[in-house]
Amino acid sequence: QVQLVESGGGLVQPGGSLRLSCTASGSVSRINLMGWYRQAPGKQRDRVAIATNGGATNYADSVKGRFTISRDNAKNTVYLQMNDLKPEDTAVYYCNAQSQARPYWGQGTQVTVSS
Repeated sequence: QVQLVESGGGLVQPGGSLRLSCTASGSVSRINLMGWYRQAPGKQRDRVAIATNGGATNYADSVKGRFTISRDNAKNTVYLQMNDLKPEDTAVYYCNAQSQARPYWGQGTQVTVSS
């Protein structure tokens, strides 16, 4: 079992920045991939960015050049640095970890981009 705890969401004006953090606990040695997803009201949950244990990353087209995912494997933590935020980035952001082909999810953190 893997437990994920997120932090860092909030309200920010367009053009602003936020950094999300997610720390994993439990059977962390079996995690092979961590990432971030988001879900806006009335929409499906979409992948934002993922990072493998080896450091490979992948981003949704909508966030390329603005968001950066990083991992601190010593702290079992994944970060999402979000710059130049837009109103369409407003959503609940969920941390995800893959362990032995099973997905684990955090509780979600709200990000609201509004003036």
